[in-house]
Amino acid sequence: MNAAVETPPATTSRAVRLPSGNTFQVDVGETVLAAAMRQNIGLPYGCRNGACGSCKGTIVSGEVDYGAYQARTLTDAEKAQGKALFCCAKPKTDLVLDVREISAGDIQVRTLPCRVEKIDKLAHDVVALKLRLPANERLQFRAGQYIDILLKDGKRRSFSMANAPHADEFIELHIRAVPGGTFSQHVMHEMKERAILRFEGPLGSFCLNEDSDKPIIFMAGGTGFAPIKAIIEHALHAHIDRQMVLYWGARSLRDLYLPDLPAKWQREYSHLTFIPVLSDPLPEDHWQGRTGLVHQAILDDFSDMAGYEVYACGAPIMIEVGQRAFAARGLPPEAFFADSFTYAAAPAGV
Repeated sequence: MNAAVETPPATTSRAVRLPSGNTFQVDVGETVLAAAMRQNIGLPYGCRNGACGSCKGTIVSGEVDYGAYQARTLTDAEKAQGKALFCCAKPKTDLVLDVREISAGDIQVRTLPCRVEKIDKLAHDVVALKLRLPANERLQFRAGQYIDILLKDGKRRSFSMANAPHADEFIELHIRAVPGGTFSQHVMHEMKERAILRFEGPLGSFCLNEDSDKPIIFMAGGTGFAPIKAIIEHALHAHIDRQMVLYWGARSLRDLYLPDLPAKWQREYSHLTFIPVLSDPLPEDHWQGRTGLVHQAILDDFSDMAGYEVYACGAPIMIEVGQRAFAARGLPPEAFFADSFTYAAAPAGV
């Protein structure tokens, strides 16, 4: 009698190998980033929906389904070079990747309730929302990360945490009231203290590279100051004495909603310089400082950026233009860290 021939089991996962030698498994239908997060492998990411480009890396070998992403974030030319967005890409085969790893430690993403402890109006269209966690709870996170507020209709709103981990009595969010923005308008005009919210976090990898000793250029646009504030306060608290220059761009003086704070840092720390930049100062501002676009102010001051790191947070166009311009001045790709304020991606080509 002939022995029965066993059918090999269907492959239910794909193996991914990173430059460090770390390997992990990606389940069918799962993105590379989701699998890495699930297994505490630290890969860079920001929006997690194919819009910001923070998770971009190179496929050394293997094939992926690229998923839905914004075409400007991953061009056809980049795909031809082996690039992919790992927040969207799903493996078709085992993969070998060339992508920067982030040390995530033991930080876990959690879903927690919180109470609105205080609402401070910082400017005509910006409020600071201070959230208190339940008693005996603290959120472990890295300076520069963000949380997703979970709304009752199932939607999410992402906001960077403006406080550093050592100052975690509250979670501090800087929220600008966006015209037509249901949640931000609610926060600005209707939300009351003691309101209960739910959030998921910490999320994102816009964090200080503490293995480097390079001088730092920070570029903030509007409320992009929030995570940069957290990173700077962490660096000062940790006695990191790398030279730091903060460029904060806003439209007019009233949009520079916390100018006294970085001015105070500059007075107290000789290795930190603050340069506010206004694109459209009003006559009543009597502005004597720098004007124009914030990335151009940086270019005016730095002819060679090869020896620096840049941390940028703000509107997508500021990030994109700045990244290209700084690369032309010699900034290495791995020395540019960004958190782009983006919306959910439409499928590529749409």
